[in-house]
Amino acid sequence: MLDFTQINEIDNVVVALRDLPAGHVITVKGKNIELKQDVSRGHKIAIQPIAVNEYVVKYGYPIGHAIADISTGEHVHTHNTKTNLDGIKEYQFTQKLNSNPYQKESLTFQGFRRKNGEVGIRNELWIVPTVGCVNGMAERMIKIFEKEVGDISPFDNIMVVKHNLGCSQLGDDHENTRKILRDAVLHPNAGGVLVLGLGCENNNLHEFKESLGEYDEERVKFLVSQEVSNEIEAGVELLKEIYEAAKNDKRETVPLSELRVGLKCGGSDGFSGITANPLLGRFSDFLVAQGGTTVLTEVPEMFGAETILMERAADEEVFEKTVHLINDFKGYFLENKQPVYENPSPGNKAGGITTLEDKSLGCTQKAGTSTVTDVVKYGDRLQKKGLNLLSAPGNDLIASSALAAAGCQLVLFTTGRGTPFGSFVPTMKISTNTPLYENKPHWIDFNAGVLLEKESGVVLREFIDYIISVASGELVNNEKNEFREIAIFKTGVTL
Repeated sequence: MLDFTQINEIDNVVVALRDLPAGHVITVKGKNIELKQDVSRGHKIAIQPIAVNEYVVKYGYPIGHAIADISTGEHVHTHNTKTNLDGIKEYQFTQKLNSNPYQKESLTFQGFRRKNGEVGIRNELWIVPTVGCVNGMAERMIKIFEKEVGDISPFDNIMVVKHNLGCSQLGDDHENTRKILRDAVLHPNAGGVLVLGLGCENNNLHEFKESLGEYDEERVKFLVSQEVSNEIEAGVELLKEIYEAAKNDKRETVPLSELRVGLKCGGSDGFSGITANPLLGRFSDFLVAQGGTTVLTEVPEMFGAETILMERAADEEVFEKTVHLINDFKGYFLENKQPVYENPSPGNKAGGITTLEDKSLGCTQKAGTSTVTDVVKYGDRLQKKGLNLLSAPGNDLIASSALAAAGCQLVLFTTGRGTPFGSFVPTMKISTNTPLYENKPHWIDFNAGVLLEKESGVVLREFIDYIISVASGELVNNEKNEFREIAIFKTGVTL
């Protein structure tokens, strides 16, 4: 295995690909460099002197500046490097679009075509509570329903989309909860939904129903628990009605252009921007070339790399939306008296990520090189095909839930540290390194660490084939483990 990689030829650091001891010699462009300290895999090594206040360059961009003189062969990390980020910035529209390197192919998957034309990759039965008070009742309804019906094979899964909100909320928090739950009800992965209310919550079911717009009345049913004498019995009967409407559902061949995929990373390490995130970027470009849709979120992890995305805006309107996406989120940080650069996490730092720019330049590689076609507000649903940006924080479960709510049938989640969670749609884990894949095979679905030894085009084709299999019904680990959750962004007062 190689000792290191230099990501961009203008970088003044390289990344260790394995643990390297002090005194070890690496050869960079014919120059022998002796390491001054032990350097863990994923961490950076200076390949030339970097003076105090001089930029540290990785990915071809500054990831911060030196806060002390750094000598050749020295470990470059939080002890000698600091972010360049501060507050809100002004931006000018300068367009730099790229041609897509991939051609359209006649690829398909086996999905469920819904009445409104949308396509699901799962056929699931969901109970969506309007308020967290009814979660327990919903679970009991499912147990009785499954016992009485017996054969639930028309459905891939039956679950409660559990949350603890829907009451005692005001303003944006109340609206966010309503929007995300509305989006879940309308999601194409659900073959049927029972919307279950209590009756006294401020997210009351009658107003919630109006927020749905058009929906399939045979497959979406409603129950207010306080309005019936036996809510369990009434709920089971409604689930049976949905079952009758969905029991003959079959997968059919649909083009890959119907696929909408969320792009997310968490527990990142120094390999994230070398293996897994670039793999997602290549897949994103490939899917866009097929007429499909990909969605990048985690706005705080765009800070420091945002101009790369702004330059790829389809037009000035999308550019302005992107500016607001970035500066509004920075404003949210500043309003709460928090610095915009309070990231990466301790786990990220242990894995070799030094500053937010370091993290962001690796994170945004998940978006490939495609044109940004639209910017979607939190809780809103996708309107345009191609690469979209979505407003949501970096928090793994909140961001993944937002991607699912926007209409993504599948979330691709890269990680260098590992995590077992799943959102309410299939959440595929892609490891940045082989040791993680080997250590956590019950968490990780695909190993991008092989990119350190294997040709990228071969790995991409394997990845595409695997995603098509998952879209056609193959379960990922979070589904096998029955780890399915939803989290909703909250910022304000709870009564």
